[in-house]
Amino acid sequence: MWTLSRALLLLALLPLPALAEDTPVVLEAARLFDAKTGKVVSPGVLVVRGGKIEAVGPGASRPANARVLQLGDATLLPGLIDAHVHLDNERTDDYRQDQLDSLKKPVPQLAIEASEHARRTLLAGFTTVRNLGSAHVIDVGVRDAIRSGTVQGPRILASSAALGATGGHCDTHGFREGVLAEERGGGVADGPEALRAMVRRTVKYGADVIKACVTGGVLSEGDEVDVPQLTQAEMDALVDEAHSLRKKVAVHAHGATGAKRAIRAGADSIEHGTFLDDEAFALMKARGTVLIPTPLNQRIYDEQKARGAKFHPRVWEKIEITRGARRASVRKALEHGVRIGFGTDAGVIPHGRNAEQLGILVEYGMKPVDVLLAATALNAEVLGLSGQLGTLEPGKLADVIAVPGDPTRDVRVTERVFFVMKEGEVVRHAPPQEAPRR
Repeated sequence: MWTLSRALLLLALLPLPALAEDTPVVLEAARLFDAKTGKVVSPGVLVVRGGKIEAVGPGASRPANARVLQLGDATLLPGLIDAHVHLDNERTDDYRQDQLDSLKKPVPQLAIEASEHARRTLLAGFTTVRNLGSAHVIDVGVRDAIRSGTVQGPRILASSAALGATGGHCDTHGFREGVLAEERGGGVADGPEALRAMVRRTVKYGADVIKACVTGGVLSEGDEVDVPQLTQAEMDALVDEAHSLRKKVAVHAHGATGAKRAIRAGADSIEHGTFLDDEAFALMKARGTVLIPTPLNQRIYDEQKARGAKFHPRVWEKIEITRGARRASVRKALEHGVRIGFGTDAGVIPHGRNAEQLGILVEYGMKPVDVLLAATALNAEVLGLSGQLGTLEPGKLADVIAVPGDPTRDVRVTERVFFVMKEGEVVRHAPPQEAPRR
């Protein structure tokens, strides 16, 4: 039997009527998070026209012909930014089945699945993501399909293939020699000049950013999680070539030695950073290198273990090795004054649960305001998009979300996003009470 609440929910989920391109929209809420100052402004008022923010704040002039959306006891925030995702993948509880599926699924199917992961991410309030590592240039294809309006999803900065060494974390592991037609990861190269050429090749095929693997990883079978995998000369060449082409470099690094080689070479961000030492953090502080920790992984691993997930024994071993180190790394980074951005490794974790990491970072010692800034203004800087995104200011793209309550008091309300606007288009508008809570 239909109830009034169900009927209202259905109406809220229907697409909004198309508006003329120059028809302004006014968003009204109890509060607005100012990502320039880290303060909350009341009431929250935002005027949007032509996909951009026209005016902000209680004194903003409301155009006479504007459509007004009243969002109630909520807070308006800039669209969230996840600086580390893998849209063309989503791990299950069966590691070996995942390996088999990756070999059997045709590339078009993988691309369609990636599009669904992108849609789920957008509806969770993440209007921009940086995809770090993708086979078959799937992330480039999905990025372009989203740009053209073919599919719905966040704005994507794509890395295409992750670059790394033979046998390293970003190479292909666990198969007998000769059994695969492609026995190497798409970005594998050895030696400074070979890696320099690989950077050029990756950019040729559409990469916005360069991803490099400089240490072992958790989910790769054949390496130790913290061992270095690229020499200083290789890192120097890779970063030099990327920066010459005006591309930033994001570096997968759990261990300190590999991370320090990347930092000295001028890498822009260190992803994971699980076992970094004081010297590494001092270098990061001095050079302005940003840390992108991914602690939500551990929560998901624990959930999977409780369900009896089937992982390779070496993978379970490395999951346990990294358990306590993740929290310690974030706390040490805070002590050293290192800037901390926001990236979840989604794909390793289920897409759409990205916001849960905001609360985990608060548990690890970050202030709610600083976590919100990490996922907005700082991440916009990390991605090179500060002129367009990250704050709610006139002239910037109208990427806006709304959450119930005040996220500076309880950051976990970001897990209950009920309104999402991307470049002025409303892609989600549900009653706040219907927003998911985990």
